[in-house]
Amino acid sequence: MSARNRKLPRHRSWPLTATDIRDCLGPHMTRVTEVRFLTGHGSESIVLGAEWVAPMSRTYGRGIHPDSVGFRIDVHPVDSTERAAIRAVLRADALPQLHAWVAQGLASDETWLLTPHLHYWRLTDGRLTHRDEA
Repeated sequence: MSARNRKLPRHRSWPLTATDIRDCLGPHMTRVTEVRFLTGHGSESIVLGAEWVAPMSRTYGRGIHPDSVGFRIDVHPVDSTERAAIRAVLRADALPQLHAWVAQGLASDETWLLTPHLHYWRLTDGRLTHRDEA
C-alpha cells in the first residue's frame, strides 16, 4: 500500500502484508472473507487478530449474510522502528499458528462452526503469546 493511501501516522506501520497472509493460508484463503489493516490505536500489545464469523443470528431473528460467514483477519499497526523485528517474529511464529488455527477451525465440528471465535496474538516485551478470547 502506498504511503499516500495508508492512513497511518509516519511512526506507525503494519508488520505484515496481504501477500504474507495469502502465502501463509494457501488454499484456506478462500474461507477468509476480509483482511483488515487497522488504523486505530487499540491495544498496543495486539499485533494480529483472527475471527470466525459464524452463521448465527445476532439480532432477534435476523441471520448473518452467507458472504459474511468465514474468517476475518486483522493486522494491527506497530511502531515503525520495531516493524522489522515484529515482522520476523510474526512470519516465523504467528503465521504458522494462524494457519493451524484456521485449519483446525475448518475441521471442527458443527458446535464450533456455529459459534463466533476470536484469537489474538500479542507481543509483550519481545515475547509472542496467543489465545482464544471469549
